[in-house]
Amino acid sequence: MTATPATAAQAQAATARAAGPESSPRPGATLALTSAATAVALMTYTAPIVTLPATAAALHTPLSAQAWLLNGTPLGLAALLLVAGSLADDYGRRRVFVWGTLALGITTALGALATDTWLFTLARIAQGAASAALLASSLGLIVHAFPTAAGRLRATGVWGAFVTGGIAVGPLLAAGIPNWRTVYGVLGAAALVIALLGTRALTESRSARGGRPDFAGAATFGPALVALVAALTLGRDGWLRAPVWLLLGATVVLLAGFALVERRTATPMIDLSLLRHRGFLASSVGGLFTGLSVIGLFSFLPAVLQRVLGMSAMETALLSLLWAGLAFVVALQARRLAGRIPTRVQLAIAFALHAVGVITMLGAIDAGSTARFVPGMMIAGVGSGLLNAALPLLAVESVPPARAAMGSGAQQTLRYIGSCAGVSLTIAVATSSSGGPARGTDIAMVVSAVLALVAAVAVLALRERP
Repeated sequence: MTATPATAAQAQAATARAAGPESSPRPGATLALTSAATAVALMTYTAPIVTLPATAAALHTPLSAQAWLLNGTPLGLAALLLVAGSLADDYGRRRVFVWGTLALGITTALGALATDTWLFTLARIAQGAASAALLASSLGLIVHAFPTAAGRLRATGVWGAFVTGGIAVGPLLAAGIPNWRTVYGVLGAAALVIALLGTRALTESRSARGGRPDFAGAATFGPALVALVAALTLGRDGWLRAPVWLLLGATVVLLAGFALVERRTATPMIDLSLLRHRGFLASSVGGLFTGLSVIGLFSFLPAVLQRVLGMSAMETALLSLLWAGLAFVVALQARRLAGRIPTRVQLAIAFALHAVGVITMLGAIDAGSTARFVPGMMIAGVGSGLLNAALPLLAVESVPPARAAMGSGAQQTLRYIGSCAGVSLTIAVATSSSGGPARGTDIAMVVSAVLALVAAVAVLALRERP
C-alpha cells in the first residue's frame, strides 16, 4: 500500500498539528542523529561476533550457553520493536528515540561490568530493548523530516547504509580494542552523547490518530516474541525437549490473545488489515528472510574462521569488512535505481546476489583458503547493500505515513526473529554434519542460499494487484 502524494501531504500536515506548536523538523540533523544512533546500535549488536571466544572465556560460558551471548540482543529487539514503533507514533518519536538511545548507553556500559554469563545476557537483552526503541522511532522521525518521496528515498538509503556501516565497524572496533569490556564502554559513551544531542536537535512528531496507546497489545505481543526467541535459542540443544515445546505453546497462546485484542481495540498497535496488502507482506517477508539467510550465516562465519582456520579477531573483522563495507557503499548509491527498478525487484535481486555469493564460498574452509572467500564476500556485499537500502524504504512505503514507526517496527521485528532462528538453524546444521566443521559449514551455506532464493521468489510474487 503506497500513499498518494495528496494523502502523504495531508498525513504530514496532520502529524505536524498533532505534534504541537514546535519548530519545523531539521532534516540534516535528524538524518545525522538517527543514522549515528542506528550505527551504534548495530555496532553493539555485532561486537560479540568476533570477541565471542574471549567473552565466553572471561565469563566462563559453557559451549551450550554461548548462543545466548549472540541472541540476547536480538531477543530484546524482536520483543519490543513493534511495541516501540507503535508507542513512538502515539507518544512521540523524539521522546522514544531519546529515551531509547539513553537506555542503550546505560545498558551497554552495564554489559562491560558483567561478571557472569547471565548478567551479560540480561544486559544484552536490555541493549536489544533499548535498540528497538531508537531503531523503530528513527524511520518515523525521518519520514516526518523528509515529507517528499524523493527526500525519503535519499534519507532511507543513507539510514540503511548506516545499518550496514554499524555491522561493518562493530567487529572491527571490537577486534581493534584489546579488552572486550572497553568496547562496550566506548559504545555506551557514544550512545549517551547522541541522546544528549537528540534532546536539542530533534523535533517532536506523532500520529494524529488519537486514542490511548495499545498497552494490552503490547502486554501480549512482547511476551509472545520473548517466548518464541527463547524457544529458538534453546532449540539448538534439542527441539523435542519440554521447555522448547512449552515456550512454543506459550507463543501460540499469546499471539492468539494479541490477535483478539487487536480486533477489539480502537487504536490497535498494528492494523491487522495491513496483512491483506502485498507491499506490507513483502516488507515483512524481506525482513524475516534477511535474518534467516543473511544475518544467520554471517553471525556464525567469524567464529568458524577463528576456530577452524586459526584467524585472529582482527583478520576475521577485516574479512567481514569486505562484505559489510561494500554493502555500505552500495546502499548509499542505491537511490540511483529509483524509477528504474521497483523496490520489490531490488529486494529480489539482493537476495539472489546473496545466494550467488554464498555458493561461491563453498569449499573455502576445507581448502584452508581465506582468499577463496573474497569473491563471494564481494558479491554478497553488493546484495546486502541493495537489501539494506530497499527494506527501510519498503517498510515506510507500505503503511500510511502517520504509522511509519509502526511499519519500521514490524519489518525489523521479523528481521530479528529471523536472525535468532537463522543463528540457531546455522549452528544446528553446521554442527550436525559427520564430515566435520568444513563440511557442516558448506551445508549451512547451501541452506542460506536456498532460503535467499525462496525469499527472492516470494518478494516477486507479492506484487500489488492493479
